[in-house]
Amino acid sequence: MIVLQQLINGVSLGSIYALIALGYTMVYGIVLLINFAHGDILMVGAYAAYFVLGAIGAGPLGMLLAFVVSMIICAGFGISIERLAYRPLRSAPRLNSLITAIAVSLILENGARVLPFIGSNPRQFPRPAVVNIQLGGLSISNIQIIVIILSALLMLALNYIVNYTRRGKAMRAVSFDNQAASLMGISVNGIISFTFALGSVLAAAGGVLYASAYPQVNPLMGMMPGLKAFVAAVLGGIGSIPGAMLGGFILGIAETFTKGFISSQFSDAISFSILIIVLLIKPTGIFGKKHRVKV
Repeated sequence: MIVLQQLINGVSLGSIYALIALGYTMVYGIVLLINFAHGDILMVGAYAAYFVLGAIGAGPLGMLLAFVVSMIICAGFGISIERLAYRPLRSAPRLNSLITAIAVSLILENGARVLPFIGSNPRQFPRPAVVNIQLGGLSISNIQIIVIILSALLMLALNYIVNYTRRGKAMRAVSFDNQAASLMGISVNGIISFTFALGSVLAAAGGVLYASAYPQVNPLMGMMPGLKAFVAAVLGGIGSIPGAMLGGFILGIAETFTKGFISSQFSDAISFSILIIVLLIKPTGIFGKKHRVKV
């Protein structure tokens, strides 16, 4: 029973990691960029939801509105960051874009800390009343059920967008060869902006769910989930959408099992040890593919 209980906890946490990891893997698949500011988009989404819920309450309507407002604001942030920070460096060496991503992350974190209506102190996140449901010897809360179901629905929606819509087909075309896609009449800049917006929407949802599960917000809250979601994306195969989902669940389960059976102090160490092991054994990840570069 203890194993099943920790498995439920791991799936709940892994669902959040998977949502965030999808943003990393989509952006990398399109422009070969590790967007290290992605975790801080989660923070922006959580704060947007915090102010909405503080104004109208944490009832069903408040939660729905919090998700919608958070997703819209984060989509705007994603598009703006891509347009202002990354697009001018698209033809520059990758190191330039990587350093810029770190700089954008620091700007978002420290910019939030100096804003008077946010500040540096943690705040309690409003959330629905927690109700624990007993199933035999297992206990699952209504928050965990919401996290798992909403994450699954968002992943299914993403799968539909990528595989069955014109925008999704254009995303795959740009990912495969952006020059050929441009010659076929696809707006490469528009598709890249759409990808950033879509990834930011998922990060916003992940931020609201993360803050609901761990009800506290602060300007640095996106740092650790963002790093772990990056580990999940690498584990599954950076650039692979199914890989990001699987990597998120594996990492979430590994972390909760470590907390439950070893010590909570080792949970972060286990997560990053997984990254090192994957890079040593299979650098392309579970679903990653080797690419030959002709010279």
